[in-house]
Amino acid sequence: MLTTTLNALPVFALLLGLGGLVLGGLAFLRVQRATEDSRAMMQRLLPDSGGVDIHAIRDVALVRYNALAEMSGARSFSMALLNANGDGFVLTSINGRSETRTYAKVVANGQGEEQLSPEEYRAVRQARLGQGLGHRPPPGVAESPTTPPGTDTPTDSDAEELGDAPEITVQISGSSGRPSRNS
Repeated sequence: MLTTTLNALPVFALLLGLGGLVLGGLAFLRVQRATEDSRAMMQRLLPDSGGVDIHAIRDVALVRYNALAEMSGARSFSMALLNANGDGFVLTSINGRSETRTYAKVVANGQGEEQLSPEEYRAVRQARLGQGLGHRPPPGVAESPTTPPGTDTPTDSDAEELGDAPEITVQISGSSGRPSRNS
């Protein structure tokens, strides 16, 4: 009886090993099929784009400005969010003391479907040229003009209006703990 058990053990081990090989082969084929499906899906989503998702938002620019005479500190802004094709939208927020108005305009192929304000145009242009968030021009290189086509060239007052917000430092002074504002 012991000898029959010992003779059956190698046969059982051989069958168990063959079963493991079959399961491993099936798992390999399943992984290979899933990989091919994933590759086909990625090629369908990313045609001829060199591996870049052309539909993802990648160009972002923010322009801050004083839209209203009653407010200072460049509280209003226009923000362009565009994909590689130049499609997306511009979000504009005009902030006053008592109210805020927010607008969204669709951009297709780098052009607004509605008339863009100079600030919105500037945001779209900066985003398309890669001069948006995080961009710093090299020293000694002037920024390209950001005036919409068909408008006058910018003047000193336009540059002051559309330029960056002045730096504001808030310091806590004295025992009252009230902030004082220094520009």
